[in-house]
Amino acid sequence: MSDYGDSDANWIFYQDRPEWSDVTPVPENDGPTPVVVINHSERFVDVYNYFRAVLQKDEKSERALELTKDAVELNSANYTVWQYRRDLLKALGTDLRLELDYVETVIKLSPKNYQVWHHRRVLVEWLQDPSLELDLTGDALEQDPKNYHAWQHRQWVIKTFGLFDNEMDFVDSLISDDVRNNSAWNQRYFIMNNHHGWTDENVQKEVAYTLEKIRFVKNNESSWNYLRGVLLHDCKGMSGNNAVKSFCEELYNKDCRSPYLLAMLIDCCDEAVKNEEMNDLYNAERAIELCQALANKYDRMRCKYWNYLCNKFKNFKNNATNKTDTKN
Repeated sequence: MSDYGDSDANWIFYQDRPEWSDVTPVPENDGPTPVVVINHSERFVDVYNYFRAVLQKDEKSERALELTKDAVELNSANYTVWQYRRDLLKALGTDLRLELDYVETVIKLSPKNYQVWHHRRVLVEWLQDPSLELDLTGDALEQDPKNYHAWQHRQWVIKTFGLFDNEMDFVDSLISDDVRNNSAWNQRYFIMNNHHGWTDENVQKEVAYTLEKIRFVKNNESSWNYLRGVLLHDCKGMSGNNAVKSFCEELYNKDCRSPYLLAMLIDCCDEAVKNEEMNDLYNAERAIELCQALANKYDRMRCKYWNYLCNKFKNFKNNATNKTDTKN
């Protein structure tokens, strides 16, 4: 039998294996007039012809299990193969620890394959043992810090089995390595939202942490977005957080014109307008000025959006002026 990763030089076709002589292969049926005929290799055709045969018979055997391994090697994204393999594992009482080793090999060769990560998740559920998963996902994220499937699996494991204790240290190391790692910022929010909670003390700690990272790299959308998310949990709001307000005004007065800074200031103005708490810093007039600066100079790519917001603030200003004139 072929092991995962064997070379074609050692390959023996199933049709030439005596132990498979009792099985009639089932060829692929694309219908009488297929639109596009895929030019599969001879090995692919051979393996999947026999896979369809055992699938139709619902054969539960060790040889069928080995056959699924060859099918996975040729197409690791095939859902039917993985599902049938899980059925076989259950029916045969296979050692799931060995299956974990196998699927780890597949993950390393195909780290962005949903089906293999799903298979891993099912095995962990069956075993109720997450002890290997943080190391596995950590290795995958070391290769690609933005691997969505690895992050999804990691979040599931952490939340399902309560493995929150050291995750913030892991996330902090990723952010320290690359402050623009949006996935790491997202994981930080996940940990805060599902474990630490948004007490006022925690909100202010996260604000301080994020401001430090923004000071290091001012034009980083990830940290600005995280700051905005944190401030959603601040009972004082965006414009009411003195640390954020002082920080943003300091940057602005030092001629920083990061579009993310200007967008934050616009949000503060918008909050003040909605709450009817306008002041010298946050009001409709300043919002109009900032929107125009973004549309015309600092963020032209999204000029239509900023012009839309600008008109919204202009309408508010005009309506407020009309109300004042009516009262007079």
